[in-house]
Amino acid sequence: QVQLVESGGGLVQAGGSLRLSCTTSERTSTRYVMAWFRQAPGNEREFVAAISLSGGYTIHANSVKGRFTISRDNTKNTVYLQMNSLKPEDTAVYYCAASNGSPGYLGRASSEYAYWGQGTQVTVSS
Repeated sequence: QVQLVESGGGLVQAGGSLRLSCTTSERTSTRYVMAWFRQAPGNEREFVAAISLSGGYTIHANSVKGRFTISRDNTKNTVYLQMNSLKPEDTAVYYCAASNGSPGYLGRASSEYAYWGQGTQVTVSS
């Protein structure tokens, strides 16, 4: 079972940037579609972005499109989420997730991902 560990969260002012990292316990390039989700207090877990096995195909939620970018470095077994122009409404716990389903499909539902990290807190002050 693959294990995921997120890092890079913290406190940042509105308009600032952060880069989250998710390192996996095994090679992911040939097996796992990867994604980021987030969950704010009192809210359901929300899709943020997903990336294909090779990294050549990505999707982003409308709420973050143009500000966040998902990428992966399979040589380092790591997935990244570059977050720019952060807003207070981006405040949440951010989770990394892995899917060993169809390699050609990038899901937006949390139920489509079998493996999850412990989460990293991102707080954006106004």
